[in-house]
Amino acid sequence: MVPSRGLRALCSVLLVGVSARLALGFYLPGLAPVSFCEEKERQRGAADCRSEIELFVNRLDSVESVLPYEYRAFDFCTVESENRPSENLGQVLFGERIEPSPYKFTFNVKKQCVPVCTKTYNTNNQEDKAKLDFLKKGMLLNYQHHWIVDNMPVTWCYNVEDKQKFCNPGFPIGCYVTGSGQPKDACHIFSTQDTFYIFNHVNITIYYHKVENDGAEENKEIRWASRWDYILESMPHTNIQWFSIMNSLVIVLFLSGMVAMIMLRTLHKDIARYNQMDSVEDAQEEFGWKLVHGDIFRPPRKGMLLSVFLGSGTQIFIMTFITLFLACLGFLSPANRGALMTCAVVLWVLLGAPAGYVAARLYKSFGGEKWKTNVLLTAFLCPGIVFTDFFVMNLILWGEGSSAAMPFGTLVAILALWFCVSVPLTFVGAYFGFKKRHPVRTNQIPRQIPEQSFYTRPLPGIIMGGILPFGCIFIQLFFILNSIWSHQMYYMFGFLFLVFIILVITCSEATILLCYFHLCAEDYHWQWRSFLTSGFTAAYFLVYAIHYFFSKLQITGLASTILYFGYTMIMALIFFLFTGMRVLKSFSSPSSLPRKFLYFICQYSLLVSRWSLFEVCSDRLINTVK
Repeated sequence: MVPSRGLRALCSVLLVGVSARLALGFYLPGLAPVSFCEEKERQRGAADCRSEIELFVNRLDSVESVLPYEYRAFDFCTVESENRPSENLGQVLFGERIEPSPYKFTFNVKKQCVPVCTKTYNTNNQEDKAKLDFLKKGMLLNYQHHWIVDNMPVTWCYNVEDKQKFCNPGFPIGCYVTGSGQPKDACHIFSTQDTFYIFNHVNITIYYHKVENDGAEENKEIRWASRWDYILESMPHTNIQWFSIMNSLVIVLFLSGMVAMIMLRTLHKDIARYNQMDSVEDAQEEFGWKLVHGDIFRPPRKGMLLSVFLGSGTQIFIMTFITLFLACLGFLSPANRGALMTCAVVLWVLLGAPAGYVAARLYKSFGGEKWKTNVLLTAFLCPGIVFTDFFVMNLILWGEGSSAAMPFGTLVAILALWFCVSVPLTFVGAYFGFKKRHPVRTNQIPRQIPEQSFYTRPLPGIIMGGILPFGCIFIQLFFILNSIWSHQMYYMFGFLFLVFIILVITCSEATILLCYFHLCAEDYHWQWRSFLTSGFTAAYFLVYAIHYFFSKLQITGLASTILYFGYTMIMALIFFLFTGMRVLKSFSSPSSLPRKFLYFICQYSLLVSRWSLFEVCSDRLINTVK
């Protein structure tokens, strides 16, 4: 155990490398380098530079706990007079709490052995004892400091195998040697048993890049725009990423070949055969999927719920596409903290209109008449489930005193965005969606579905349908989960966007194939099955997340476990809606086609991209197919 006075005596030297380099130009859109100069130069009139270098402290987190804590929670040295920097919505949602630190620097001025503050604790005092116990808990769980200089993370760099340098954007607050003499985490340099060591001495090295007035750079290899490279090079995942991309492309090529074979061989022969027929009655003598053309437009069961899911999926799909596209352009890089989540939330709020439009249009095509219920469910069902889960998780964070707990004011602001912006936009979109006419031609008596084989039954088909899309993303999913739960920096948005496109194509093609096989088996209940075929990928995601928790993470504690699975359920629901929703295309039949083929073309459109494709054909059905 560490006595109260030992907190001031024990020390460990940390080499913390920071880049504060100067350059002309921009690294990210909207972000410019900051110029620093010596105090005497600034006093001579160099008003465009700074002489003071600020160091900010962020929240502390641990790979063994989901609960992050503010810097002040551990009773470290703080400053009371300075205000916190402003935080955006994404930083608040992620629990980042950036505040000024007591560490002060002046450009190009070396300082040695500068005391920051002195802390003295009396173990007989309950308040002091509680502070010490909380500090020991932080060291046992290996909580990490996260400091910031010039918008760069202060890194702890050390050599690993093969003389490679690893830079971690954080360093531990201390370590512990067990009673049996086993050191935990960074305590390998100590040996005293059953002792806590707090790292209260740090060596901070700040690197800078000098730029002369004539623009000649002193060192061509060190530039402000590439100052993150030494951190990113510590995480060499490029080879694994390319392996994942190649693996996904093989799956896409396989599915594309299957779809092409069906379209070019099977359906082409059907079209040629139809061209040789003299009447529509001859077409009725066909077999397989062509026999169910009179039932394919029959409204599905629970059509209200399906339309709501499709509307919410459209909202999530467009939000994800725009967010990843902006991230690829560099607007949402890790240097712009909280921008990714802020962009996603704002886009989701503004995309209420497409959600209402798609849900209303599909619901009306199902013959639904309860338009008010449809709009209200679109606006509140899926978002309400997510918000309820998030609110329960937030209550746990409040109870644990975590910095990730959302302030009440921010919670009210999110509700205001939801009710005052997203909901009205959903009603606007639904208004235009319900104005569309959706005439259908359906047999009055439902056709009897023959007995299905094991592979064409709903459940086996749905289970098989989610395997291929999940196979395209599981490697990328590993890095995303590492970024969220192991606090690793994620920056490979180019790979992620490419995997996103591959996932959309894979889900669409897998759905087309299975839908075709089911229709060939004369089963016309395709709507829910098509949605769940690719949507079942979320079930595999959930299973993988459970496996990741028990095999990769070291999370302990009931609160952390509940938080992990609570947030995982939110991600699984969003993934379910996203993968169940396919890209909506339009299809227009050439006017020169004979009337007797138009109905067939509409059914063929159904195979290509599901429900929305044959909506364009429906207007012509009024005048041509009687």
